[in-house]
Amino acid sequence: MKKYQRLSLEEREEISRYLALEYSYRKIACALGRSPSTIQREVRRRNLTRKSYRSLLAHKQAVKRSRVPRKQRKLVKNHKLEHVVVEYLMKKWSPEQIAKQLKILYAEDITMQVSHETIYSYIYVYPRKHLKRQLLFYLRRKHIYRRQRDKKRSKTNPIQDYISIEQRPVEVNDRKVPGHWEGDLIMGPGNRSAIGVLVERSSRWLLLVKLKSHDAETVRKAFTNKFNRIIPRYLKRSLTYDQGQEMAQHKQFAQNTRIDVYFAHPHSPWERGTCENTNMLIRDFFPKGTDFSKVSARELTKVQNLLNERIRKTLGWKSPDQVFNQFVALAP
Repeated sequence: MKKYQRLSLEEREEISRYLALEYSYRKIACALGRSPSTIQREVRRRNLTRKSYRSLLAHKQAVKRSRVPRKQRKLVKNHKLEHVVVEYLMKKWSPEQIAKQLKILYAEDITMQVSHETIYSYIYVYPRKHLKRQLLFYLRRKHIYRRQRDKKRSKTNPIQDYISIEQRPVEVNDRKVPGHWEGDLIMGPGNRSAIGVLVERSSRWLLLVKLKSHDAETVRKAFTNKFNRIIPRYLKRSLTYDQGQEMAQHKQFAQNTRIDVYFAHPHSPWERGTCENTNMLIRDFFPKGTDFSKVSARELTKVQNLLNERIRKTLGWKSPDQVFNQFVALAP
């Protein structure tokens, strides 16, 4: 189930424009990929009418109302508990050790128990200037900021001047219009080798791309060559990609292929679900640990053809080849 997101300023600008054009709520919702009730509530919630609705004013009101006063933290309210926790921190105990010790010492008093996450939050989030610096010093690692857990720290620069998936045409979502693609890389061991994956969303038709390396220039040239050599112009509308550095030259790629490139949100593989599912199918032939530098272009083509000839339930038991060839036959 897709998680609900608040309306953005850009969406409110679109609502304002469509209201001025006297679009119905249902028509506006369809254009934005939202529920009609969301559009209706948005206009009524701001105590505005269809004629008086202004995007910037509505957005300011929404931001103001979303700022709910924070609940006072447990360690700030309970001075006795705060004193005990600080004492253990000064003894170089970790927050997790302190939390466990409190459960032992105060087994019958829940007001004197606290989780290690609450202790970390007390140290890093709550501003106390000199006391905060002291508490950070007592922590074993002495980090000024708490590091993200369960995520690798990125050592690369973010993609510059990209167009977000939120600005992608609505027609891409229903898969009725062919020519919209998703792309990705499948990596070899130690990220030392890779192959390119390009999948057409409507037909699930697959292109596998042999890569000598996976730097931005090599990937751009390989993808450009594949699209321009094989795919007709009217089947090159858009490409949705993740924010990997291999697509850093997306502007030049778009110029060379005349394909609009849109980037998914970080850590959101479901926004490129067709490509993610295809990657799993490809892994049946090239399991993890495969060194792609030793895989020939002929082997890639063989796997590509096997997958394109395989019938799919989602295609009404047709193969990607059959559906894609139908699109080609309907050339304008």
